[in-house]
Amino acid sequence: MAYKKYKLALIIRALILFFSLTGLAISIGTLDFKLDVPYKIIIIIPFIVLAIFSFLNLFKFISSRFQEMDDFFESVKYRDFSRWYNENSGADDVKELHKGFNEVNRTVLEINKEKETQHLYLKKILELIQTGIVAYNVESGKILWVNDAFKKQLNIPSLKNIRFIENRNPKLYETIFIENHTTNDTINIEINNEKAQFLIANSIFEIETDTFKLIILQNIEETLNKNESEAWKKLLSVMTHEIMNSIAPISSLAETLQSKVELSIEDSTNNPLDMNDLDIGIESIKKRSEGLLKFAKTYRSLNKITKLNLSTILVDELFGNIKTLMRPSLEGKNIELVFENENAPLEVEIDTYLIEQVLINLILNAVEACKDIENPKIILKAQKTIEGQSVLKIIDNGKGIPDEIIENVFVPFFTTKKTGSGIGLSLCKQIMLLHKGKILIKSIEDKGTSVSLVF
Repeated sequence: MAYKKYKLALIIRALILFFSLTGLAISIGTLDFKLDVPYKIIIIIPFIVLAIFSFLNLFKFISSRFQEMDDFFESVKYRDFSRWYNENSGADDVKELHKGFNEVNRTVLEINKEKETQHLYLKKILELIQTGIVAYNVESGKILWVNDAFKKQLNIPSLKNIRFIENRNPKLYETIFIENHTTNDTINIEINNEKAQFLIANSIFEIETDTFKLIILQNIEETLNKNESEAWKKLLSVMTHEIMNSIAPISSLAETLQSKVELSIEDSTNNPLDMNDLDIGIESIKKRSEGLLKFAKTYRSLNKITKLNLSTILVDELFGNIKTLMRPSLEGKNIELVFENENAPLEVEIDTYLIEQVLINLILNAVEACKDIENPKIILKAQKTIEGQSVLKIIDNGKGIPDEIIENVFVPFFTTKKTGSGIGLSLCKQIMLLHKGKILIKSIEDKGTSVSLVF
């Protein structure tokens, strides 16, 4: 709209100038040279005045608009978007131009306000997290941004330039700022004469002609200690329960037998020693002791598996081995065992002996879950995911696992079975971790369980 009004006003002024110059040219060309000079001047002067006036008016009109735009661009150059242009006075096209300038200023101010809000929001988030973050100029070492967590982890009160750390602790400077950590690396560094374990990663980026480096630093010592402590608490809780279950009857029975022997020694006539009872008691102590010894051996087996003997095998061949091993025992229990391979011929690189052990263990668990179930069925399925992972699934329609205990099934010695050791799933998980894979369990109580081995 402003441009149309400006164009119309410009055309009118240009036409006035054109007609005044045309009139001046015509008047000069048609003058009778016999006329006196004063008369010539009288005829020409009006056209000269009109031409000069038209030219000055056109020049002022154009220059005033350019002056307005020059002022606006000068404000933009110095990022002064707070200026307000009068929208109520002056020519219509100037008022429209001012409205446009003010709209641009309002828009830029709103954008800057949003950016500032987002910046403060992001800054507050980065300040609250426990991960240390620092960005600095690679050439000058000047800090672009650093949060409190980074300074706290390195025990540095303030940080303006990374050269400060170079002078204070060259080894720390070399490890964090010079060495390249494009992936998440674990490093051990010494802070205040104490070694701590950190997770570190960095990335380089450019802003205009400057190169910057972003470093992420996270102290994982506390996390590892906490996780280790929790694991030990669970392990000791289960071990204590198992050991007490074995020791309490042994102690009670031994005390009873000792009391009978002492009474018999003091007065064998009135308190004869029943050798049969003594033999039964000693046999019970022996069995309980053997059970406790077996428990200790089972615990020791957790640390036996440390390396793999990998080979590539067809899943169908692996399933054939499992079928040969498990079919006879399952037929007697009237449990249907089904093998499905969705991506035949599918190959996996595994330690065959160990994975067979895992599958047998999981199938036996499924058999236990299918007790007293109508039409019990166990499915051993193989499939390939979109991401290229090989997955073996053991699916049953048994009684399932209650939600309150499913998170504890991989804890060593945790079991809900009267005769179970609680070590099977722990070994399965360790074997899968050695294969750099994972074991996942999904279960719905009274509907069944699905265990996935992801390679």
